[in-house]
Amino acid sequence: MADPLSTRAREIATVARDVLEREGPDALTMRRIAEVMGIRAPSLYKHVPGKDALEVAITIAGFEEAAAGFEAATDGAADPLAAFVGAYRAFARRHPHVYRLMTDRPLPRADLPPGLEERTAAPLQRATGSPARARAAWAFIHGMVLLELTHRFPEDGVTEQAWQVGIAAMQREA
Repeated sequence: MADPLSTRAREIATVARDVLEREGPDALTMRRIAEVMGIRAPSLYKHVPGKDALEVAITIAGFEEAAAGFEAATDGAADPLAAFVGAYRAFARRHPHVYRLMTDRPLPRADLPPGLEERTAAPLQRATGSPARARAAWAFIHGMVLLELTHRFPEDGVTEQAWQVGIAAMQREA
C-alpha cells in the first residue's frame, strides 16, 4: 500500500480494522470488507494491493496507537514499569485481534514507518534501564497478556500477584 495512503485506501484500512475488531481474524477478507463498504471486492484492488497490505496498515495504526498510550502512561509516572504494563494490558484487552495481528507473526519491519518500532519500545526501555532488560520484560508481559487473552489462568486471584512479582523482577536496576 502506498505511503502516504490515499484517502480511499485509508478508508478501506479503517473499515478493515473495524471488521477485525468486531468479527475477528477469520472475517478479515477482501470480500467481507467490500460487503461492509457496499461495493464489490474487485473494486478494493484499485486502492489497495490486497489483504497483506491492509494487515500492514492495521499493524502500523496499532503500533502508533500503542506507542502513544505507552508514552502517555509512562511520562512522569512514579513507577514507569507498572504504568507501562497497565497501558500494555489495556491496549491488548481493548484490541485483542489487532494485538494478535501485531504480535503473532513476523513483524513487517520493512513496511513500518522509520522509527515506529523504536518509539513503541522506548517507554519500556526507559522504564527498565536497558534494551536487554526491556526485551526480557516484554517477553514476560507479552506472555502474560496472551495467557490472559486466551483465558488460560484460573480465577483464583493469583494472576494479579504474578503480575506484581514479574514487574518487581524487571524493575530498573538502581
